[in-house]
Amino acid sequence: MRKLKLQVQMTVDGYIAGPNGEMDWLVMDWDEELKNYVQEITDPVDCIVLGRKLAEGFIPYWGSVAENPEDPQFEAGQKFTDTHKVVFTRTLEKSEWNNTVLAENELSEEINRLKSQDGNDIIAYGGAAFVSSLIKQELIDEFHLFINPAAIGKGMSIFNELDSRQKLNLIKSTSFDCGIVVLYYELNRDK
Repeated sequence: MRKLKLQVQMTVDGYIAGPNGEMDWLVMDWDEELKNYVQEITDPVDCIVLGRKLAEGFIPYWGSVAENPEDPQFEAGQKFTDTHKVVFTRTLEKSEWNNTVLAENELSEEINRLKSQDGNDIIAYGGAAFVSSLIKQELIDEFHLFINPAAIGKGMSIFNELDSRQKLNLIKSTSFDCGIVVLYYELNRDK
């Protein structure tokens, strides 16, 4: 069965954005080791799941990067552009993007359908509401939490929708010269 991975940027105090979506706290000057880490977790991915709001920026951004061989992120742009994408939306009726489909079923049914198909890993990118729903329904197998060296006091959390405790097993923690610490957890499904 395929695994669903989450890769998300967070503050030390657990927010993925400020109260109004601010992300000015992100460390953008990544060192080569961190770039290699991202490549290691995305190389075995052949499907990306996205919430609509993030998809509207993510897909066009990486598409433009993939069109410019001089861009330092060209290879990542190609990977994200060429990888099959599934967008979860309640407002769009058809996909506007190449290599992208809209989810046909409700969240857990669609994710479980994707997981049961042949293929490699799946990775999730999204905003607080989309990611919170994935977490709440215990759909994420691997959490790759990119902890940025900033605290913002209040903002958007991905864990605020939980109805009950979820136990996570720490697999690895890695600090990088740029100040980011990546915490890699797996969901403990043994109740």
